[in-house]
Amino acid sequence: MITHHPSDFTLARLAAGTLGAGPQLVVATHLSGCPRCRRGLRSFWAVGGAMLDEAAPTRLSPDAFAQALRRLDETDPPAEPAARVLHPDLPPPLNAYEIGRWRFVRPGFRWRRLTLPESPDANVIMLKIAAGQPVPHHGHSGTEYTQVLTGSFTDSLGRYRAGDCIEMDEDVNHQPVVDQDGECICLAAVEGRLRLSGWIGRLIQPLIGI
Repeated sequence: MITHHPSDFTLARLAAGTLGAGPQLVVATHLSGCPRCRRGLRSFWAVGGAMLDEAAPTRLSPDAFAQALRRLDETDPPAEPAARVLHPDLPPPLNAYEIGRWRFVRPGFRWRRLTLPESPDANVIMLKIAAGQPVPHHGHSGTEYTQVLTGSFTDSLGRYRAGDCIEMDEDVNHQPVVDQDGECICLAAVEGRLRLSGWIGRLIQPLIGI
């Protein structure tokens, strides 16, 4: 059962197109398995449509329609490439993205990076952490968005299971620990940077690059 969801503010940003590409992918992955949040997103779309309907009209040039038709005649639309499914074992929003190989950080801790062609600078990674293993204690210079894909983990604020989406802002410092019943795989994106604590954190930071 999903108990943690993106905030209404995040869904509103997604509906408005102002959420960054990395967080957008994490939230889209959550939406693929959460009917409640899909309904919430549709509500924000409806609000945005109503606001457009009520907005004052803008005067166009007299030949605006003719110009649009000419541009359509001059440009053939590119053929749509067939969608590639690179990772059928992952939620649909992740299927078409290039995902690097798992990289070793320390025993029980691996990571890999996702490449987003639409936003090469986006900080999006997957973490695979063994049962009972902690993540280095850390804070954030912006909001961290995490989607639990498999397994579960716990921190001082609660327990998070597969399907949960967690937002942690710059006021949160925590040390997640994977539950004892199995490894945990998470998808994470950060607006800003992580602030990893301790000597292990300082070693890991250059490796994962977020």
